[in-house]
Amino acid sequence: MAISSRPALLFDLDGTLIDSIGLLLECMQFAFADRTRRPSTAEWVAGIGTPLRTQLAEWCEGPDDVEAMVGRYRDYQDLHLERLTSPFPAVLETLAWARREGHATAIVTSKGQGMTWRSLRHVGLGEAFDAVVTFEETARHKPLPDPVFLALERLGATPDRAIFVGDSPHDMHAGRAAGVVTAAALWGPFSRDELAPAAPDHWLTDMSQLPGIVADLGN
Repeated sequence: MAISSRPALLFDLDGTLIDSIGLLLECMQFAFADRTRRPSTAEWVAGIGTPLRTQLAEWCEGPDDVEAMVGRYRDYQDLHLERLTSPFPAVLETLAWARREGHATAIVTSKGQGMTWRSLRHVGLGEAFDAVVTFEETARHKPLPDPVFLALERLGATPDRAIFVGDSPHDMHAGRAAGVVTAAALWGPFSRDELAPAAPDHWLTDMSQLPGIVADLGN
């Protein structure tokens, strides 16, 4: 049984709810500091929204090297997460609105469980979600729909009554494949031109616009 008859609201985390892109870039730069073969900023940003190991694998020499780089990346992240993580404008207010109005809410992220919860608590969203789907919980990840399907299952929601808000093409592809309404957040690292090929159903220039999109769907 669905938690609410109102549309379920699913959200990506990094670049959508929290401004952590500077952190992710600094983590990459630290991890690759002593390497000549390393991604550019644009190349690393293009992979944000997919699992860290997937991003690193392209630039590493086999599984052991990937794990070593994961360790370096996470060591830096562990030290600097709070300094370089903050909520985007209108996020806290919009999530509070969703709770008041009785919308079921979920996080769908490729971030690991520990850093996800630490980030949410740091920005004041530790109690804002009915379900949190992280990297560890599905065998396949965005841009495939599996994490979105798991979030819907946990909420007791159906795709035709759900919206997925994300900032990356990976989010839009996952949402479309799952059959949910997609809304592209334009305040993340991806431009409208980069997001357009993923054909989002709605565009958001500010999180405060979400209630209007939900109203258009009908409550």
